[in-house]
Amino acid sequence: MVRWGSVRPTSFFYCFYFILMCFILIFETTLSCIQGFLLNVDFPGSDVVDLYSPSVEHCQELCTQHPSCLFFSYNRPENFRCYLKSSSSGHPQSQVLLLGVTSALCFSQVFEDVDFHGGDYETFFTANFEECQRVCTLDPVCQFFTFVTGNFSSPDVRYKCHLKFSWFVPRPAAVALKSGVISGFSQKPQLTQHFATVCQSQLFSNTDFRGNDFLESQAVSPEHCQFLCSVHPLCTYFSFSSNDFRCFLKNNPNSMVAKTKSWAKLTYRDIEFRGSDFRSEVVNFVDICQEKCTEDPNCQFYTYHNGSFFHPEHRHRCYMKRVVTMPTPSHIRRVDNVMSGFTLRNCRSS
Repeated sequence: MVRWGSVRPTSFFYCFYFILMCFILIFETTLSCIQGFLLNVDFPGSDVVDLYSPSVEHCQELCTQHPSCLFFSYNRPENFRCYLKSSSSGHPQSQVLLLGVTSALCFSQVFEDVDFHGGDYETFFTANFEECQRVCTLDPVCQFFTFVTGNFSSPDVRYKCHLKFSWFVPRPAAVALKSGVISGFSQKPQLTQHFATVCQSQLFSNTDFRGNDFLESQAVSPEHCQFLCSVHPLCTYFSFSSNDFRCFLKNNPNSMVAKTKSWAKLTYRDIEFRGSDFRSEVVNFVDICQEKCTEDPNCQFYTYHNGSFFHPEHRHRCYMKRVVTMPTPSHIRRVDNVMSGFTLRNCRSS
């Protein structure tokens, strides 16, 4: 497999391109990867998705995590756009997907005059960006931050620290009914470490708590929706629609939601987790499919086609899946006299 990377120019004066070239050489027992950034080269088209990223290294990690990304283009220094790409020519006949293990990613760089816009869940005033980053690191749900310096144009928001959230748990992009399939989640500890201890809770069937929605997501069950609510720092309760697997996260400071993890242990018959495939293989039983997913460090969830699946050629096939879970700001922009950075929880102390 060949991975390429490049950077699109942002203006006439900023024609900087970066390319990642990662050649995975398959030996009997080992894999080796040669990588580097090349300047002033672009590979247009073939976009899979574009995301915001503060640096080419961050963009490279996004490409590594995404199941379909084989190469990328990074647009700097003003637009901060990371274009993840794929093409048929990037898939040799004999290939192995080498997707990065992401449980210990560390982005220690702080970006001056850069605003990680959106995702705020808490703000407070503090003396410097180091203290802002320290609080973000200590808060288990904080993924990144933006700090307003003392030179900011508006005096009333100077020295303000914005703690920000992005999803760090795997979420299937699409959930749908489909006969002859069974879906479930990896049981590996690094994916379940964020799941809270099971506690008593009450789910109200055929009841809709209207209003106060702030986010909608896909979920496979009411318990899964409840878990997503418990992870998000702004969510206090939720409503789940079983007809289309829609999870509505809601905020009301007068309401508290209980936490659960039982959904992760279950398998879901006649429910498909669509997309996000990075590998598939034929196995005889769904239990083996779940074991394969749990053993693979890159697999987060799976869909298995059993013996009753309508297409004979696809029966007994286990589709292993993953999504990007690394901290990713929803929008990045240039703003004078602010500083932004990431949590240091995964950084080793010197």
